[in-house]
Amino acid sequence: MNKEILKKLKSIKYPGLDKNIVELKTVDNIQKKGNNLEIILNMANQEAFPAIEGAIKDLLKEYNVEVKLKSKPKKSIHYGSTIKPNNRAPYAKNIIAVTSGKGGVGKSTVSVNLSVALAQKGYKVGLLDADVYGPDIPRMTKTDHERLRWGDNNKIIPSENFGIKIMSVGLTTPTPDTPLVWRSSVAVSALIQFLEDVDWGELDFLVIDMPPGTGDIQLTMAQELPITAGVLVTTPQMVASDDVSRAIMMFKEIGTKIGGLIENMSYFIAPDTGKRYDIFGKGGGETLAKRYQIPFLGKIPLDMQIREFSDSGTPPVALGDKRQKGYYKNIVENLFKEVDFNK
Repeated sequence: MNKEILKKLKSIKYPGLDKNIVELKTVDNIQKKGNNLEIILNMANQEAFPAIEGAIKDLLKEYNVEVKLKSKPKKSIHYGSTIKPNNRAPYAKNIIAVTSGKGGVGKSTVSVNLSVALAQKGYKVGLLDADVYGPDIPRMTKTDHERLRWGDNNKIIPSENFGIKIMSVGLTTPTPDTPLVWRSSVAVSALIQFLEDVDWGELDFLVIDMPPGTGDIQLTMAQELPITAGVLVTTPQMVASDDVSRAIMMFKEIGTKIGGLIENMSYFIAPDTGKRYDIFGKGGGETLAKRYQIPFLGKIPLDMQIREFSDSGTPPVALGDKRQKGYYKNIVENLFKEVDFNK
Protein backbone atom coordinates (compact mmCIF):
# COMPACT_ATOMS: atom_id res chain seq x y z
CA MET A 1 0.00 0.00 0.00
CA ASN A 2 1.07 3.59 -0.62
CA LYS A 3 2.73 4.64 2.67
CA GLU A 4 2.31 8.36 2.03
CA ILE A 5 -1.45 8.02 1.49
CA LEU A 6 -1.76 5.63 4.43
CA LYS A 7 -0.06 8.17 6.68
CA LYS A 8 -2.55 10.86 5.67
CA LEU A 9 -5.49 8.51 6.30
CA LYS A 10 -4.42 8.18 9.95
CA SER A 11 -6.01 11.58 10.54
CA ILE A 12 -9.50 10.14 9.88
CA LYS A 13 -11.24 8.81 12.99
CA TYR A 14 -13.70 5.94 12.74
CA PRO A 15 -17.20 7.35 13.48
CA GLY A 16 -17.99 7.10 17.17
CA LEU A 17 -14.58 5.73 18.12
CA ASP A 18 -11.33 7.28 19.31
CA LYS A 19 -9.17 5.26 16.90
CA ASN A 20 -8.37 6.09 13.27
CA ILE A 21 -9.31 3.98 10.27
CA VAL A 22 -5.73 2.81 9.68
CA GLU A 23 -5.28 1.73 13.30
CA LEU A 24 -8.53 -0.26 13.07
CA LYS A 25 -7.35 -1.93 9.83
CA THR A 26 -10.34 -0.49 7.98
CA VAL A 27 -8.13 0.36 4.98
CA ASP A 28 -7.73 -2.90 3.09
CA ASN A 29 -5.91 -1.72 -0.03
CA ILE A 30 -4.73 1.41 -1.87
CA GLN A 31 -4.11 1.51 -5.62
CA LYS A 32 -2.54 4.64 -7.14
CA LYS A 33 -2.30 5.19 -10.91
CA GLY A 34 -1.15 8.69 -11.78
CA ASN A 35 -3.70 11.04 -10.25
CA ASN A 36 -6.28 8.29 -9.72
CA LEU A 37 -6.69 6.64 -6.32
CA GLU A 38 -8.73 3.55 -5.48
CA ILE A 39 -9.13 2.89 -1.77
CA ILE A 40 -10.74 -0.35 -0.58
CA LEU A 41 -12.31 -0.38 2.89
CA ASN A 42 -12.95 -3.53 4.91
CA MET A 43 -15.63 -2.83 7.50
CA ALA A 44 -18.49 -4.71 9.09
CA ASN A 45 -20.50 -1.59 9.97
CA GLN A 46 -21.50 -0.49 6.48
CA GLU A 47 -23.64 2.34 7.88
CA ALA A 48 -20.39 4.18 8.70
CA PHE A 49 -19.13 3.90 5.10
CA PRO A 50 -20.63 7.18 3.72
CA ALA A 51 -19.04 9.23 6.54
CA ILE A 52 -15.62 7.67 6.00
CA GLU A 53 -15.90 7.95 2.22
CA GLY A 54 -16.68 11.66 2.49
CA ALA A 55 -13.81 12.26 4.93
CA ILE A 56 -11.34 10.50 2.58
CA LYS A 57 -12.45 12.53 -0.44
CA ASP A 58 -12.22 15.78 1.54
CA LEU A 59 -8.73 14.85 2.75
CA LEU A 60 -7.38 13.79 -0.65
CA LYS A 61 -8.88 16.49 -2.87
CA GLU A 62 -5.79 16.60 -5.08
CA TYR A 63 -6.62 13.10 -6.38
CA ASN A 64 -9.49 11.54 -8.26
CA VAL A 65 -10.54 9.27 -5.44
CA GLU A 66 -12.83 6.25 -5.65
CA VAL A 67 -13.66 4.59 -2.32
CA LYS A 68 -15.07 1.06 -2.39
CA LEU A 69 -16.18 -1.54 0.12
CA LYS A 70 -14.40 -4.87 0.04
CA SER A 71 -16.87 -7.46 -1.15
CA LYS A 72 -17.67 -10.18 1.36
CA PRO A 73 -19.41 -13.48 1.03
CA LYS A 74 -23.09 -12.90 1.67
CA LYS A 75 -24.33 -14.14 5.01
CA SER A 76 -27.44 -16.21 5.17
CA ILE A 77 -30.50 -14.02 5.39
CA HIS A 78 -32.65 -17.09 5.78
CA TYR A 79 -34.44 -16.76 9.06
CA GLY A 80 -35.32 -19.81 11.05
CA SER A 81 -38.59 -20.66 12.72
CA THR A 82 -39.52 -21.38 16.30
CA ILE A 83 -40.16 -25.00 15.29
CA LYS A 84 -36.77 -25.34 13.58
CA PRO A 85 -34.53 -22.46 14.74
CA ASN A 86 -31.20 -21.55 13.21
CA ASN A 87 -28.07 -21.70 15.33
CA ARG A 88 -26.25 -18.40 15.01
CA ALA A 89 -24.24 -19.18 18.14
CA PRO A 90 -22.66 -22.62 17.51
CA TYR A 91 -19.84 -21.61 19.88
CA ALA A 92 -22.21 -21.80 22.87
CA LYS A 93 -23.12 -25.18 24.35
CA ASN A 94 -26.11 -23.76 26.23
CA ILE A 95 -28.20 -20.63 25.75
CA ILE A 96 -30.26 -19.15 28.59
CA ALA A 97 -32.79 -16.42 27.77
CA VAL A 98 -33.72 -14.25 30.77
CA THR A 99 -36.93 -12.32 30.24
CA SER A 100 -39.91 -10.71 31.92
CA GLY A 101 -43.31 -9.43 30.94
CA LYS A 102 -42.59 -5.87 32.02
CA GLY A 103 -39.65 -3.60 32.74
CA GLY A 104 -38.35 -2.62 36.16
CA VAL A 105 -38.53 -6.05 37.79
CA GLY A 106 -34.75 -6.54 38.03
CA LYS A 107 -34.26 -8.77 34.98
CA SER A 108 -30.85 -7.29 34.13
CA THR A 109 -29.66 -7.65 37.73
CA VAL A 110 -30.66 -11.32 37.64
CA SER A 111 -28.96 -11.81 34.25
CA VAL A 112 -25.66 -10.38 35.50
CA ASN A 113 -25.61 -12.34 38.74
CA LEU A 114 -26.75 -15.55 37.05
CA SER A 115 -23.87 -15.19 34.56
CA VAL A 116 -21.28 -14.49 37.26
CA ALA A 117 -22.58 -17.37 39.41
CA LEU A 118 -22.14 -19.73 36.43
CA ALA A 119 -18.60 -18.44 35.91
CA GLN A 120 -17.88 -19.06 39.59
CA LYS A 121 -18.75 -22.71 38.98
CA GLY A 122 -15.95 -22.84 36.41
CA TYR A 123 -17.96 -22.38 33.23
CA LYS A 124 -17.05 -20.15 30.28
CA VAL A 125 -19.84 -17.59 30.14
CA GLY A 126 -20.91 -14.84 27.74
CA LEU A 127 -23.58 -12.24 28.55
CA LEU A 128 -25.42 -10.60 25.65
CA ASP A 129 -27.45 -7.50 26.46
CA ALA A 130 -30.38 -7.80 24.02
CA ASP A 131 -32.30 -4.95 25.66
CA VAL A 132 -31.21 -2.51 22.97
CA TYR A 133 -33.39 0.41 24.09
CA GLY A 134 -32.43 0.18 27.77
CA PRO A 135 -28.95 -1.39 27.91
CA ASP A 136 -28.14 -1.61 31.64
CA ILE A 137 -25.57 -4.40 31.53
CA PRO A 138 -22.49 -2.14 30.99
CA ARG A 139 -23.18 -0.15 34.17
CA MET A 140 -23.94 -3.29 36.18
CA THR A 141 -20.66 -4.93 35.12
CA LYS A 142 -18.52 -1.76 35.37
CA THR A 143 -17.82 -1.79 31.64
CA ASP A 144 -19.83 1.35 30.82
CA HIS A 145 -16.60 3.34 30.18
CA GLU A 146 -15.56 0.93 27.41
CA ARG A 147 -16.38 1.30 23.73
CA LEU A 148 -16.53 -1.02 20.73
CA ARG A 149 -13.21 -2.60 19.74
CA TRP A 150 -12.33 -4.65 16.68
CA GLY A 151 -9.78 -7.45 16.63
CA ASP A 152 -7.33 -8.38 13.90
CA ASN A 153 -9.80 -11.01 12.65
CA ASN A 154 -12.37 -8.25 11.95
CA LYS A 155 -14.47 -9.46 14.87
CA ILE A 156 -15.77 -7.34 17.74
CA ILE A 157 -13.85 -7.91 20.97
CA PRO A 158 -16.27 -8.38 23.89
CA SER A 159 -15.64 -6.61 27.18
CA GLU A 160 -14.69 -8.80 30.13
CA ASN A 161 -15.21 -8.47 33.87
CA PHE A 162 -16.01 -10.75 36.81
CA GLY A 163 -15.03 -13.79 34.73
CA ILE A 164 -17.60 -13.26 31.97
CA LYS A 165 -17.54 -11.86 28.43
CA ILE A 166 -19.96 -9.01 27.80
CA MET A 167 -21.53 -7.44 24.72
CA SER A 168 -24.10 -4.66 24.71
CA VAL A 169 -25.33 -2.01 22.33
CA GLY A 170 -24.46 0.36 25.18
CA LEU A 171 -20.79 -0.19 24.28
CA THR A 172 -21.34 1.06 20.72
CA THR A 173 -22.66 4.56 21.44
CA PRO A 174 -20.44 7.66 21.82
CA THR A 175 -21.88 8.42 25.29
CA PRO A 176 -23.99 6.36 27.73
CA ASP A 177 -26.98 8.70 27.27
CA THR A 178 -27.05 8.48 23.47
CA PRO A 179 -30.58 7.34 22.52
CA LEU A 180 -31.03 4.55 20.00
CA VAL A 181 -33.93 5.66 17.82
CA TRP A 182 -34.12 2.41 15.89
CA ARG A 183 -36.91 0.56 14.20
CA SER A 184 -37.24 -3.02 15.35
CA SER A 185 -35.71 -4.36 12.11
CA VAL A 186 -32.50 -2.41 12.81
CA ALA A 187 -32.40 -3.60 16.42
CA VAL A 188 -32.83 -7.21 15.28
CA SER A 189 -30.01 -6.83 12.72
CA ALA A 190 -27.71 -5.42 15.41
CA LEU A 191 -28.37 -8.37 17.70
CA ILE A 192 -27.70 -10.88 14.94
CA GLN A 193 -24.40 -9.10 14.33
CA PHE A 194 -23.60 -9.43 18.03
CA LEU A 195 -24.21 -13.16 17.75
CA GLU A 196 -22.17 -13.67 14.58
CA ASP A 197 -19.52 -10.93 14.55
CA VAL A 198 -18.36 -10.94 18.19
CA ASP A 199 -15.29 -12.97 19.09
CA TRP A 200 -17.00 -14.90 21.89
CA GLY A 201 -14.65 -17.90 21.78
CA GLU A 202 -15.98 -21.22 23.02
CA LEU A 203 -18.71 -20.80 25.65
CA ASP A 204 -20.42 -23.20 28.00
CA PHE A 205 -23.23 -20.69 28.50
CA LEU A 206 -24.49 -17.67 26.58
CA VAL A 207 -26.89 -15.75 28.81
CA ILE A 208 -29.17 -13.31 26.97
CA ASP A 209 -30.72 -10.41 28.85
CA MET A 210 -33.89 -10.00 26.80
CA PRO A 211 -35.96 -6.82 26.61
CA PRO A 212 -39.28 -6.87 28.47
CA GLY A 213 -42.37 -7.98 26.62
CA THR A 214 -43.09 -10.41 23.80
CA GLY A 215 -42.09 -8.57 20.62
CA ASP A 216 -39.81 -8.82 17.60
CA ILE A 217 -36.57 -9.38 19.50
CA GLN A 218 -37.94 -12.24 21.59
CA LEU A 219 -39.38 -13.90 18.50
CA THR A 220 -36.15 -13.45 16.50
CA MET A 221 -34.00 -14.91 19.28
CA ALA A 222 -36.30 -17.94 19.41
CA GLN A 223 -36.03 -18.32 15.61
CA GLU A 224 -32.27 -17.80 15.35
CA LEU A 225 -31.04 -19.68 18.44
CA PRO A 226 -31.67 -23.12 19.94
CA ILE A 227 -32.51 -21.75 23.40
CA THR A 228 -31.72 -24.33 26.07
CA ALA A 229 -33.91 -22.73 28.72
CA GLY A 230 -35.92 -19.61 29.40
CA VAL A 231 -35.77 -18.00 32.83
CA LEU A 232 -38.53 -15.59 33.84
CA VAL A 233 -38.29 -12.78 36.37
CA THR A 234 -41.26 -11.21 38.16
CA THR A 235 -42.12 -9.33 41.33
CA PRO A 236 -44.95 -10.42 43.67
CA GLN A 237 -47.34 -7.66 42.58
CA MET A 238 -50.36 -8.51 40.44
CA VAL A 239 -49.42 -6.24 37.51
CA ALA A 240 -46.03 -7.93 37.12
CA SER A 241 -47.65 -11.36 37.41
CA ASP A 242 -50.14 -10.54 34.68
CA ASP A 243 -47.35 -9.42 32.35
CA VAL A 244 -45.02 -12.33 33.02
CA SER A 245 -47.95 -14.67 32.33
CA ARG A 246 -47.79 -13.54 28.71
CA ALA A 247 -44.05 -14.25 28.60
CA ILE A 248 -44.68 -17.72 30.03
CA MET A 249 -47.27 -18.43 27.36
CA MET A 250 -44.91 -17.13 24.67
CA PHE A 251 -42.25 -19.66 25.71
CA LYS A 252 -44.84 -22.43 25.86
CA GLU A 253 -46.28 -21.59 22.43
CA ILE A 254 -42.90 -21.48 20.70
CA GLY A 255 -41.77 -24.68 22.39
CA THR A 256 -38.92 -23.24 24.50
CA LYS A 257 -38.21 -25.13 27.72
CA ILE A 258 -38.87 -22.97 30.77
CA GLY A 259 -36.08 -23.39 33.31
CA GLY A 260 -38.08 -21.61 35.97
CA LEU A 261 -39.45 -18.45 37.52
CA ILE A 262 -37.64 -16.09 39.89
CA GLU A 263 -39.46 -13.72 42.24
CA ASN A 264 -37.35 -10.57 42.61
CA MET A 265 -37.95 -7.78 45.16
CA SER A 266 -39.85 -10.44 47.04
CA TYR A 267 -39.86 -8.78 50.47
CA PHE A 268 -38.02 -6.16 52.50
CA ILE A 269 -36.29 -6.66 55.83
CA ALA A 270 -35.96 -3.40 57.75
CA PRO A 271 -32.28 -3.10 58.74
CA ASP A 272 -33.07 -1.35 62.05
CA THR A 273 -35.85 -3.63 63.35
CA GLY A 274 -35.43 -6.81 61.31
CA LYS A 275 -39.15 -6.71 60.55
CA ARG A 276 -40.28 -8.13 57.22
CA TYR A 277 -42.46 -6.06 54.90
CA ASP A 278 -44.16 -7.54 51.80
CA ILE A 279 -44.14 -4.26 49.89
CA PHE A 280 -45.25 -5.67 46.54
CA GLY A 281 -47.54 -8.37 47.89
CA LYS A 282 -46.84 -11.93 48.89
CA GLY A 283 -46.53 -15.26 47.11
CA GLY A 284 -47.25 -13.99 43.60
CA GLY A 285 -44.31 -15.81 42.02
CA GLU A 286 -45.01 -19.18 43.64
CA THR A 287 -48.71 -18.94 42.78
CA LEU A 288 -47.83 -18.17 39.17
CA ALA A 289 -45.40 -21.08 38.96
CA LYS A 290 -48.05 -23.48 40.27
CA ARG A 291 -50.72 -22.11 37.92
CA TYR A 292 -48.56 -22.67 34.82
CA GLN A 293 -46.79 -25.76 36.18
CA ILE A 294 -43.29 -24.37 35.84
CA PRO A 295 -40.40 -24.59 38.34
CA PHE A 296 -40.04 -21.91 41.00
CA LEU A 297 -36.31 -21.16 41.30
CA GLY A 298 -36.28 -18.86 44.33
CA LYS A 299 -36.84 -15.45 45.88
CA ILE A 300 -34.57 -12.42 46.00
CA PRO A 301 -35.51 -9.75 48.57
CA LEU A 302 -35.60 -6.01 48.06
CA ASP A 303 -32.15 -5.29 49.50
CA MET A 304 -30.58 -1.83 49.57
CA GLN A 305 -27.09 -3.27 49.28
CA ILE A 306 -28.01 -5.30 46.20
CA ARG A 307 -29.27 -2.09 44.61
CA GLU A 308 -26.09 -0.24 45.61
CA PHE A 309 -23.90 -3.07 44.30
CA SER A 310 -25.76 -3.06 40.97
CA ASP A 311 -25.54 0.71 40.55
CA SER A 312 -21.80 0.66 41.26
CA GLY A 313 -21.14 -2.19 38.82
CA THR A 314 -20.21 -4.79 41.43
CA PRO A 315 -22.49 -7.86 41.25
CA PRO A 316 -23.54 -8.98 44.74
CA VAL A 317 -22.88 -12.63 43.84
CA ALA A 318 -19.22 -11.62 43.44
CA LEU A 319 -18.72 -9.05 46.19
CA GLY A 320 -21.74 -9.30 48.48
CA ASP A 321 -21.95 -11.05 51.82
CA LYS A 322 -22.67 -14.76 52.21
CA ARG A 323 -26.42 -14.19 52.41
CA GLN A 324 -26.55 -12.03 49.26
CA LYS A 325 -24.38 -14.44 47.30
CA GLY A 326 -26.61 -17.28 48.46
CA TYR A 327 -29.73 -15.91 46.77
CA TYR A 328 -28.19 -16.25 43.33
CA LYS A 329 -26.13 -19.38 43.97
CA ASN A 330 -29.27 -21.21 45.17
CA ILE A 331 -31.16 -20.12 42.05
CA VAL A 332 -28.39 -21.53 39.85
CA GLU A 333 -28.41 -24.81 41.78
CA ASN A 334 -32.20 -25.06 41.39
CA LEU A 335 -31.90 -24.27 37.68
CA PHE A 336 -29.41 -27.13 37.24
CA LYS A 337 -31.91 -29.48 38.90
CA GLU A 338 -34.57 -28.51 36.36
CA VAL A 339 -32.53 -28.37 33.14
CA ASP A 340 -30.18 -31.01 31.73
CA PHE A 341 -27.46 -28.68 30.48
CA ASN A 342 -24.80 -30.05 28.15
CA LYS A 343 -21.68 -30.54 30.23
